[in-house]
Amino acid sequence: MMRNSLYKVYRFYLEGFRCMTLGKTLWMIILIKLFIMFAVLKVFFFPNFLNSRFEMKEQKADYVGKELIQRK
Repeated sequence: MMRNSLYKVYRFYLEGFRCMTLGKTLWMIILIKLFIMFAVLKVFFFPNFLNSRFEMKEQKADYVGKELIQRK
């Protein structure tokens, strides 16, 4: 019973996406924007701070712990 319902929902969305014309273009724009936001901007604006300052996991954990306690 549950599998049948899930299959019906899956088919409903599959047919909806197949019949889209403008929607496919809009989804493509959304996916490109998400890629830019998470892949490209991360590289340039969010460097890996902990890896550049500390080498060992224990040092990273100590730093994060101290920062969390001090900012409370």
